Amino acid sequence: MDLNLSATTGADLIKDTTEATFMADVVEASRDVPVVVDFWAPWCGPCKTLGPMLEDAVRAAKGAVKMVKVNVDEAQNIAGQLRIQSIPTVYAFFNGQPIDGFQGAVPASEIKAFIDRVTKAGGGVAPGEELAEALAAAEQMLEEGAAADAAEVFAAILAEEPENAVAYGGLVRAHVATGDVDQAEAILNGAPAKIARTAELEAAHAQIALARQAANAGPVAELRARVEADPADLQARFDLAQALHASGDVAEAVTQLLDLFRRDREWNEGAAKTQLFTIFDALKPNDPIVLAGRRKLSSLIFA
Repeated sequence: MDLNLSATTGADLIKDTTEATFMADVVEASRDVPVVVDFWAPWCGPCKTLGPMLEDAVRAAKGAVKMVKVNVDEAQNIAGQLRIQSIPTVYAFFNGQPIDGFQGAVPASEIKAFIDRVTKAGGGVAPGEELAEALAAAEQMLEEGAAADAAEVFAAILAEEPENAVAYGGLVRAHVATGDVDQAEAILNGAPAKIARTAELEAAHAQIALARQAANAGPVAELRARVEADPADLQARFDLAQALHASGDVAEAVTQLLDLFRRDREWNEGAAKTQLFTIFDALKPNDPIVLAGRRKLSSLIFA
């Protein structure tokens, strides 16, 4: 699957121009993609700060905009025609016309907002929105059972942002969904330290633990019969909860664990509570099963 998260970043993404090439580099080029023009001069202190920040923001847009640099000392006619009265001055051109701009050195947040506006004006997608769309698409693939495709998308996102916790957790969950639990665990163990404790990776860790349990889960019908024959058999009830979860009946698994906790909260060193938290961590925080389960568990704890 081809996920184009990084548009072409050729040698002409950022270039210097002259009065002779301004029309081609800016006016004509802006008919295809917005062109940001940085008017600067070697003696301008603020220009030396703004220029690199602007270049970084343009590169981050991954081809959605281009940048052209104009040394006003060498292009005085162009500066005069555009009424450049102070530098640094930045204009954005699209379809041959200036559409946005600002003067002076501004913070990185304002530069990013400027580039995002220009990108949208050109019909493109701002980098943050593109990433969000890719993550949403991967999650939908995972929910629809296309785990292998989802893994490719998550991996492509991580190639762009190696410390994206959402994509990292998604990649682990995708491998769990394909049944490759060993690979999922290897990926999780290799997570960057910066995101190792995030909720997304904690959720992935919980899914791996549950997948390991599922491999050893017993038959639901047999375990249910044991529980019905002896409701006080807490081991059978715990095993039934694991088997129910492995079969996809998460809600009933939570119900059985809550019943076990109600009967003996200290059984097997609090195994019911620990298992409940593992299930809750593996699900989305706003999942109805999580919300109802946490509420019931709290009522039992504080009863």
